[in-house]
Amino acid sequence: MPLSMWTVPCPLSAAGPSGDDIAELAAVSKQTVYKHFADKEKLFAEIVLATTDRIEAVIDLVAGIPIDADPLEENLLRRARQFLTTLTQPEVLQLRRLIIANADAFPDLGATWYEQGFERVLATLADTFHRLADRGLLRIDDPLLAANHFSGLLLWIPVNKAMFHGSPQHTQPELDHYAEAGVRTFLAAYR
Repeated sequence: MPLSMWTVPCPLSAAGPSGDDIAELAAVSKQTVYKHFADKEKLFAEIVLATTDRIEAVIDLVAGIPIDADPLEENLLRRARQFLTTLTQPEVLQLRRLIIANADAFPDLGATWYEQGFERVLATLADTFHRLADRGLLRIDDPLLAANHFSGLLLWIPVNKAMFHGSPQHTQPELDHYAEAGVRTFLAAYR
């Protein structure tokens, strides 16, 4: 059974999505769900871990920031727009909601997704900032902290708004505005 059919967001309760909820959303019987997955926790783990390969594209994106002096702001802005657009896609936000809502029930799974996903992106971004600092293009004592600042400046408004509103509430011009403001603020602090 392909995992892509399981990436539909499930109704959540304190105990997580029920087997009936999952079967209904997948348009299959509950027996079919449990035929392929021993229990709800294994199913949830498969859904979440199957998405970590998408992180490779985000890692490639932040690793590919050119380290040229002249177009530094332009290079950061281009990547910031792509980064922000990628991480505010509806399916990414839905998965984030699902993982957060079930963090108490499946803490190891949430930690694994965070470590294999967001922490790897931050580490890659920190490495890029370290290289930029070595070239004298940025003033950074703590590249990982700078990576967190950069990500926070970009994601804070649109992701929090989407988390509380239940769906993406932003337009591409708004995302571009957040990217421009975030890069400008980041460079004011670190250049």
